[in-house]
Amino acid sequence: MQLELLKRICQKNNCTLMPCDYLQEDYLSSSLPLGVNRIQVTREMHTSGIAIFMPFTTQELFQMDGTYYGLNTVSGNMIMANRSRLKNPNGLILGTPGSGKFFSVKREILDSFLKTTDDIIICDPEGEYFPLVQHLHGQLIRIASNSEQYINPMDINFEGNLDDNPISTKSDFIISLCEIIVGGKYGLTAEKHSIIDRCVRNIYIEFFKNKPSKEKMPILSDLHKALVQEGEIALRVAYSLEMYVNGSQNLFNHRTNIDLNNHIICFDIKELGNQLKNAGMLIVQDNV
Repeated sequence: MQLELLKRICQKNNCTLMPCDYLQEDYLSSSLPLGVNRIQVTREMHTSGIAIFMPFTTQELFQMDGTYYGLNTVSGNMIMANRSRLKNPNGLILGTPGSGKFFSVKREILDSFLKTTDDIIICDPEGEYFPLVQHLHGQLIRIASNSEQYINPMDINFEGNLDDNPISTKSDFIISLCEIIVGGKYGLTAEKHSIIDRCVRNIYIEFFKNKPSKEKMPILSDLHKALVQEGEIALRVAYSLEMYVNGSQNLFNHRTNIDLNNHIICFDIKELGNQLKNAGMLIVQDNV
């Protein structure tokens, strides 16, 4: 009975159990660490088993300071990787609904939080990560029409800026933002691009002249005022911006009042409407 049970267990794991009647002494001698094999045994191996021993077919990735990413499907060994040490540190997680994508990301976030001193910045469009961030005592930034936490899209870094021309970089960003907010189906024309660029440059040149500080940082209403003074074409852009400056969607017309000095930061943009979600993601990325 016991022998049959052992045979079934071995067969389940692709192993064959062979009885050694009248050969117990030879089998015992062969199993001892003497380097003597008195039993000539041959066995067949499945293709999957042989594939492990074939060169260049099984690639292992195991870095001691890495994060757990699952199991190698061929060898069954753990995959441990430090993405900052790889040739391409970017990552993309794909899977069917319910396959554990969010759980995998949360596990990587927790692993990085406990093992490294890296800054962890999350843009959360579905409100999935804020419970984890709260438990880790991170900074939760909720961006919504009824929130009192604000990000100013006109923010510019004037302390130790490594950019060769920060005004040109910011002008390019504001043009991209206006393209999303007021561009419509056909986008902005070249004339409107030039007018926005001129207004943005004038605003920041004036800002840097008068002892720049966070309290004097330009906001969207400053851009709106500059556009109103530029003529008929600029007025069309100004009227399109009216709702985002003085109207119901003016949540981006405030100076930044959030603290980004935290190990883990989560930008929750779940409650932004469809009209503002793309603009919100762009502003978060620029702020980061």
